[in-house]
Amino acid sequence: MSESKAASKKKQVQRTSSDIFAQFRQTQLQEFKEAFSFIDNNKDGIIDKHDLVATWDALGRVYPDNELQKMLGESPAPLNFTMFLRLIATKISGSDGADVLKQAFETFDPDQTGKVNVDVLKKSLMTFGEKLSDEEIEQALKEATLDSKGNIDIMSYCQTISGQAEEDK
Repeated sequence: MSESKAASKKKQVQRTSSDIFAQFRQTQLQEFKEAFSFIDNNKDGIIDKHDLVATWDALGRVYPDNELQKMLGESPAPLNFTMFLRLIATKISGSDGADVLKQAFETFDPDQTGKVNVDVLKKSLMTFGEKLSDEEIEQALKEATLDSKGNIDIMSYCQTISGQAEEDK
């Protein structure tokens, strides 16, 4: 490859990676960096299976090896911070259909009952990631129907908040 082609390709790669940073606000980037640092347990700049095991262990969850591989398999390259941002951007840019939302809520359903306890969900939303206020949580959960034990049916709630329940009528 000639020097000019190599320089052009390098410029293109740099532009592509810098574009991903432009898609997020500074506060979001900082939060994503904190999350990445939390997950990157060995602090080598790459999230690997061992990092995921340590992270899930810290959160009191155990995932089988095939699930961990599936998580890492979403990245077409080693999962560095830039690739981490690309995965987040891909998830955000895709519509948050009921299936995507369901997967997110299932992280709060370790026993795979199809339900999430509203108190556990509220505590998590106030503690992790972009921490929500009481008012924001109340707004987010106003469409939720609780059963007698204070649980939300995940699929039903996801269909409601994604608008899919309306479309199905």
